[in-house]
Amino acid sequence: MATKTLSIRMNDNDFKFLSSFAKEEKEDVSKTVRELVDLGRIMLAIEKYRKSEASIERAATIAGVSISKMMEIFKEYGVEANLEYEDYLKGLKSLRKTW
Repeated sequence: MATKTLSIRMNDNDFKFLSSFAKEEKEDVSKTVRELVDLGRIMLAIEKYRKSEASIERAATIAGVSISKMMEIFKEYGVEANLEYEDYLKGLKSLRKTW
């Protein structure tokens, strides 16, 4: 995967936190920031799904994971499905078409 370089501005407290946290984890600041971005994407996906602002598919895209992985993450974080009965019927209909 190709990587890009990003320069950002942040306040002193955030920079001190990142530096200190990276040191505690025995990692460089760049890796720590990447890990926090990954976690932030997952948290954003969960929040959007909980608010019914994203489907499971959209949440997975936001998080950068497969739908099955997103479902595992939902289970891990105790996120309940926000499917309506009509969604279930639509899924069942699609499943029957493939079988």
